[in-house]
Formats: sequence, C-alpha cells, structure tokens
Amino acid sequence: MTPVPLRPVDFPLSPAHTSASIWDGVARRASDWLEARGLAARDAVLLLPFAQHLAPARRAWMKLSRWQPRIETTHSLASALGPSALPQAQQLTGDAAIDALAARALLRGQSWAEALRGEDPRAHDAAVQRLVEAAHALARAAALRDPAHRAAFWEQGRQALAQQSGVGHLERALLAVALEWAAADPRAPATDALFALRPSAWLHLQCGGPDELADTLLASAEADGIPCLRLNADLPLDQAFDGGAPVGRLEQAVCDDFEDLAQCSAASVLDHLQAGRSPVALIAQDRVLLRRVRALLERQGLGIQDETGWTLATTAPAAQLMAMLRAARRDATVDDWLAWLKTPLAASLRDRGGSASLAALEGHCRKRGWSSPQAVRADRLPPGSARLWEAAREALVPLQSRGAQSLERWIAALLQTLQQLGADEQLKRQPAGGPQVLEALWLSKTPWPGSGHEAVLREAQLTPPEFVDWVSRTLEAGEYKPPLEGGLQIMITPLARTMLRPFGAVVLPGADAATLGPVPPGPALIGDALARQLGLPTAEDRRRALAWQFTQLLRAPAVTLLRRGHLGNEPLAASPLLDRLELALRSAGHALPMWRDPRAEVNLSAGPVRRAAARAQGLLPAALSASAVESLRQCPYQFFARVLLGLREANELDVQADKRDYGTWLHAVLHQFHTERAEGKDAHLDDEARLQRASQEQMRELGLAPAEFLPYSASFARFVPAYLTWLREREAEGQRFERGEVERRVRPWADVEPALADLTLLGRIDRVDEVADGRLLIDYKTGSVKGLKDKVTNPLEDTQLGVYAMLMRHGGQGASHDAPHQPPDDAQRRLRAQYLALDDAKGLQSIEHEGVEQTAAVMRDGLRQDLMAVHRGEDLPALGEGVACAYCEMRGLCRRDDWEGAAP
Repeated sequence: MTPVPLRPVDFPLSPAHTSASIWDGVARRASDWLEARGLAARDAVLLLPFAQHLAPARRAWMKLSRWQPRIETTHSLASALGPSALPQAQQLTGDAAIDALAARALLRGQSWAEALRGEDPRAHDAAVQRLVEAAHALARAAALRDPAHRAAFWEQGRQALAQQSGVGHLERALLAVALEWAAADPRAPATDALFALRPSAWLHLQCGGPDELADTLLASAEADGIPCLRLNADLPLDQAFDGGAPVGRLEQAVCDDFEDLAQCSAASVLDHLQAGRSPVALIAQDRVLLRRVRALLERQGLGIQDETGWTLATTAPAAQLMAMLRAARRDATVDDWLAWLKTPLAASLRDRGGSASLAALEGHCRKRGWSSPQAVRADRLPPGSARLWEAAREALVPLQSRGAQSLERWIAALLQTLQQLGADEQLKRQPAGGPQVLEALWLSKTPWPGSGHEAVLREAQLTPPEFVDWVSRTLEAGEYKPPLEGGLQIMITPLARTMLRPFGAVVLPGADAATLGPVPPGPALIGDALARQLGLPTAEDRRRALAWQFTQLLRAPAVTLLRRGHLGNEPLAASPLLDRLELALRSAGHALPMWRDPRAEVNLSAGPVRRAAARAQGLLPAALSASAVESLRQCPYQFFARVLLGLREANELDVQADKRDYGTWLHAVLHQFHTERAEGKDAHLDDEARLQRASQEQMRELGLAPAEFLPYSASFARFVPAYLTWLREREAEGQRFERGEVERRVRPWADVEPALADLTLLGRIDRVDEVADGRLLIDYKTGSVKGLKDKVTNPLEDTQLGVYAMLMRHGGQGASHDAPHQPPDDAQRRLRAQYLALDDAKGLQSIEHEGVEQTAAVMRDGLRQDLMAVHRGEDLPALGEGVACAYCEMRGLCRRDDWEGAAP
C-alpha cells in the first residue's frame, strides 16, 4: 500500500520567518520531525532550492547541537554521487554552439532541410538554432522524470507531436528531429542516481514554486516506503498579509526617466548601507539599467559581487579576439584592421613598426580614403607604417583560408596566429575574462578522446564566415563572473536567487510593466499546448513562478521597489505584481509608502553661455589654403580652431564609394587624360579610348572596387561623350590644355606687410588652359550648378577662384613655385577663372567668375587687414550664422547650440 504523503509544513510570513530567521525554523521543524519518528538525522537528506541556501541552512542546524542531515541541492548531491557520462558523437553535449554544428550534420541528409539551406541560408541557420533549443528543453524535461517512466515520456512526446494541428511542415519536422535526437541518447542523467539512494528520510524545502525533480524523487521514495517531509516556504502574493502586518520596510519610488531611475536606485542602495542594512541585494531585472547603476556605485569604492555574471562576449579579451577575426575576413575594411591593430593582441606588431607607426598608418588611410585593405599601398606609407602593415598581413594569413575546413583546423589556425603574435600569453594575463575566452574556444584545452565535442571539432566543416559565427556564438553563451574586491556590500543577483537569503535590504529597479511581468518565452518549436501535454513549463507556469519569487522579497528586512513613470512620451504602468502587492496591503489595512529620496538638492545659479570668441595675439599660420581663407571669412572662430589650433575631424573610411570618391576619381581621370594627350602618349588611341583607359587605371590606383563604383561608372559612361563634345567645341575656339593639378606656393604680402612676409598662400589648381586672350583657370565641380552660379553672382563671396587668381598673379617677393616656373609675361596676360560643372543633367556647364583679377586684388588687401587683426590679438568671434554653421565640426567647441537666445 502506497503511503499517503504528509501535509507540507508551511512557513507563512511572520517575524519568525524572515529571510534571515527562517532557517532556524526550518532546522528546528525538520529536526523535531526526524526525532519524533526515530529517524537517524545523519542518514537523512535535506534538499534545498539553490546552492546559496546550503551555508545558512547548515549554520542554523549547527545551532541545534544535534546530528545534521546531509544538506544538498539535487544537482550538488548528484555530482557528489558520481560524474556525468561523456557525450559521444551525435549526442547532445549541452553546449549550444557545438550542438548547433552537430544539428547541421543531422539535417544534412534531409531533403527538406537541404532545400531550405539552398533557398534561404539565414532561415536554415535559424531552424538549426530552434532545433537545438527544443532538443535541450526536451532533454532537460526528460531528466526530471523517474527513470522508470522516461520511456513513456518519449512515447507521449511522439503521440503528442503526431496529434498536433495548426503547425507548419517545417516546424513539425524540426521538432520531430529534436525529439528523436534527445530520445536517442542512451546516457542516464546524473540525477538518476538520486532515485537509487535509500536515506533514512527525504526532506525537501520548496521555495519559488514546485521543483519537478524533487517532487518526482519524493513521490518515488514514498512509494518505496521511505519517510518524506515537505517544507513549504512559498507565499501566495494576494494573501501574503492575512496573518498580519509586513515584517520589513516596504517602499516604492516612481522616477522620471532612465537616468533618474538609475540615480535613485544607486541612492537607495547607499541609503540602506548607511543605515547598517548590509549586504544589499540589487536585483538584475534590467541589465542595461544595472550597468548604469553599477557605474554609479563603483565610484563610491564599494565591494560589489555580480552573481549574474557578464556574457563572455562583452569582456575586453573577447572583443579583442573578435576584432582580429573581423580583420581576417575577405570583406574586411581598413577600419576593421585599424580596430584590431589598436588592441593589446597586436602589441608585438606595433612594436615592430615603431611607436608612431599606427597613428601614421591611420592618418594616411584616412587622408587617401583607403577603405579596403586591398587599396592600401605599402610603398606609399612611411617606413614604420609599411613594416606594421606588412607584418599584420602576414600574421593573418593562417586565418584567411578561402574554403571550408574542419573546426579543429580553424582552432589550430587561430592558436597559431595568437602564438605568432604572442597574444595567447597576452590573453592569459588579462584578468577580466582572458583565460575563460581561451578555454571556451578550445584554445587552452582539448576535448576528451571519443567525446561528442571531439567528433564535432573534427568533422564539422566551416567556411570562414561560419567559423567567425561559431566563435561569436560560443562567446555569447559563455559567462564571466568578476571576482569580489574587498568586503561584500552589494550583491547583484537575479530575482530568483534573492529568495531566503539573509540580505540586509533588497533594491529592485525596474518594477514596471515592461520589465517586471513579462516572462522569457519557451522554445520556439514547443508551444504552450504541447508543453502542457509533455509537462514542460508553460507561459502561465513561468508567470506563476515569477510571482512566487517576487513574494519572497517580503521576508527581507527592507525592500525598495523603483520604476519609471514614463517610457519616452508614453506613460508606463507599474508591474502587475506591484499592483497585486498594493491590493494585498490595502486588504490587510496597510499601504505601500513612497520612498524618501535621500539625495541632497543643490541650487545652481544660471550661467548663460555667451557667444564664443578667441584671441591669438602674435600667432599666425605658416601657410594658408583656399579652405583656410574661407574659414577666416565665414567665421573667425572656425579659423582659430581649424587653422591656428590645427584641430581636425578624422575622415570616415566609408566602405561604399560616395560622391566625394567620385569627384576625386574624376579629377584624377581628367588629369591623366589631358596630360597623356598633351604629351602624345599612345597616339594611336582615340580620345574616348584614352579616357576609358584612364578611368580604369585611376580606379585601380585609388583602390575603388568596380562593384561598389558601379552607379558612378554608369554616370561616367554618359559623361564621356558629353565631355569630348565640349572639349572639341572649346578647342575649335582656340582653347588649349596647358597643365593640370598645378601646385602653387606664393607670398602675396611679402612686399607690403613685414609681419606677413613669411606667410605662404598655397593651393592646387585643377587645370590651366591657354585661351586667345590669356589664361583660363578651371576648377572641376561635381556639385550643384545653382550653388556655383549663386557663388559667382557676388564675386567677392567666391573665395576659391579668388585665391587661385592670387596664386597666379600675386607672387610677391620671394614667391616660390612647385610647378614649372611662371613665364615672364604672365603678369601682362589676362587671367580668367571658371567652374566647370561636370555632372549636371543638362550637360557640362561653365560658370565664369567675371573680373577675377579685380576680386583677387580686393581679397588680397582684405586678407591683409584681417590677418593683421589676428596678429594684433583682436577677437575672433564665433558668428554662428549661415551655412558655415550647419555642418561645422567645431560647433561643439564654440557651444553654438548653448548660446543664450541662440536660434536653432
């Protein structure tokens, strides 16, 4: 006859059953029960929910001065009884990244899976992940069953799957594979050994909802006649206060926004510590918020321990390793390479190039617009940067296999690369996750011979992107727990781990409907209906368990619940659990008080930001370009920052070719075309062929990928005939190309202003043509024709062509020229200047700057006055007007947006 289970011993909410004192009650009630039945305590087993409960339970039992039972969790007891069997090939290992590769092999022979892989590789990868997720869930559920009934569980699963309706063919097929994969594993779970134990009695403390393994174990033991005692610490939230008032201090806070919530949470923790309530449990309900709260608390030098740990992928060593792997990809960008070369893993390469080699390399890449590694020309780099670049290319060769190879070979190649760089030792020395990264990726350990891990590492064939994806997934699944420094004052822990632990106070940030209430979904392939049939947790079961866990907070001496009142512009409701708590308090005649903010309020006097201005007495640049002159004329403060201070915004290394790349390329194409044409090179080629050849050569020279440049190549195909037509018309009028890319350096004020005698004006003129009445300066443009016409409408506003005319006309004393020497009659020849719009929809258009020589003369005198004002130390104000401000990189320096009364 099966004995009738005894009624559980309950521990309702009371001063005697707080999170600290409940263990004395558990030890006393369990000891009395064993003694009353004449059962040997030393032969009994007490099962607890978590490993964190073992220490307080053992301390409480020691106070009784009686024999102590064996106090364990189900998993700690199973581990003590013997090791788990190693998984063999094609068996579940529990490692999601490894099992995903095994699942790929399982699906390889399935026609429907191969069809999916061919049609949509991403959908196939998602299917593999869902398959692994379902197989793990089913294997865990089976391990909770009585070994005698496990076969029936698998059969029940097959029948339930056969009866499923409303499920797609793909989902049903994947779930069938997952079920059979998990069921085919002949290994007995380590917890099966528990069912063979014959203690004098089983005792189990339930907290946070039913424990299916413990319940199954006790039911099996009772059927075998072993005495069992169930201790129940769960509290129904809605009736939690039926027995009286709250046993601890409860309070809630409604905060304005994310930052206010983070600051209030940190202030609450500090307030509890100052009141002597230590340690404080800080519940990790919202990890993003917790990062901010932790940053605020770390400034106080407190001892913080994080039980939730960090995803291994978020640690610095993992980020450094991923940077190296991204640089090794075929589609890597120069930005990817620079990111890797800046990491500690590339320290030996930087040493080889020299201290300034990396900065110089980055500067050259940004200046020349080299966005792909193939575009980088080592022969154009400084010697140290060239050594660094070549060494980096050589170091990544083992990781740049073009085809698929085994995971074992990929790991060996990664280890070889790290060892050549000395980066393996670098990782070992990094305390925040370095050794864990090496171990997770099988770089510092090897799998057991004959194990499932070894089989996958040897047999799985991965392409380079698939290997990087495997590394990423492995690091995402790994965990790093930083060690505690100093004495424990704050414990960051999940809600479930706070139950029945002797914390001085509990702080829960994020007690709102968006954070505390939703439960994580179950396996995507196992809906609630199937989960209910198989006895797996449903969404309702997870919500119920969350409520049990939340209610256990009421046993703490002090609980602070904080939430946001708004999410953006939308109101954000309190968590349903918080609403239920308030209703329970109200029904018992109590209220949930508001939290008192301990932060000190400081009144700050208004400090309006005035319009910025600078002074640079006695300071002048060594040289001025057209863009520097434009800065001085548009905004003196911009000139101060850009030219006098030399501040620069780093150019982005865009992977996709943009309009700027097109303009640079087109300038180079036209220069090569006209230079070769003037020199008579390859005279057998017609103009169109010569222009097309120049376009291809300049594309290679600038490192532009044909596929990325395709839209501009199409524009160029329309440009060629239009340009050649324009050129023939101009040559018919007597216009001839003289020279291109003309570098000029002159000293315009050497003969009029001693203080400016050494100041050089420099620039590069796209093209100089001979015309019947003198010389024509041409500046190629690929921008708006309207903008160019607006610019020359008021000639004195056109800085660029005015400066070019100064370069050609006003050499002054001591002028120097990088281009061929100016003919002696240049001063007498008429000078004209124009913009040539190359890509207007209506064809090429010339926009002339009328009277450019007069403009240059006026500009020369005006610049002399402005530069002397700078030299005398007069104010260089930020004007904050017009287009000069719209895209100015110095906007943050002059605080334009913060000026009192500033227009947006």
